[in-house]
Amino acid sequence: MKNSLFLLLIIVSSLNIKAQESDVTTFYFIRHAEKVRTDKTTKNPNLTQKGLERAENWSVVFKSVNFDLVYSTNYNRTIQTATPTAKSKNLKIQFYNPRELYNEDFKLETKGKTVLIVGHSNTTPIFVNKVLGIEKYADIDDRNNSNLYIVTTSSTLITDTLLKIEH
Repeated sequence: MKNSLFLLLIIVSSLNIKAQESDVTTFYFIRHAEKVRTDKTTKNPNLTQKGLERAENWSVVFKSVNFDLVYSTNYNRTIQTATPTAKSKNLKIQFYNPRELYNEDFKLETKGKTVLIVGHSNTTPIFVNKVLGIEKYADIDDRNNSNLYIVTTSSTLITDTLLKIEH
């Protein structure tokens, strides 16, 4: 009887651990790489050569990350930043509206997944803060393209890390 009870306890515990694992979501947030700044009138610039190199470098940085989803805003610079990583993972880039961050549909779509999100100097920290549920991060300096925010959520815990990945 003791052995049966012990075995039952182990099985229930392992099922509980498995349920907890499936509710773990990890977000990797980056800002787009260096953009062309020569034409001040364009609202949708491409990446510079340095930016294209940084975008390729992100795919190397993320080589061992098994992304389930890749999101980008629908701008040339963010799409070009996300493309090398998305291609290396055989994933299609999905678009999000930076004015509707971390809504219920997005939460359901990403739950239990590992997700790359490419945004902008002002939207990325806001998105991270929404996931955290607190105002922790300020806008990114316009010359900074190296921030990597990693946020992991579960039903019981939210953790975050900010790394600088220089090109």
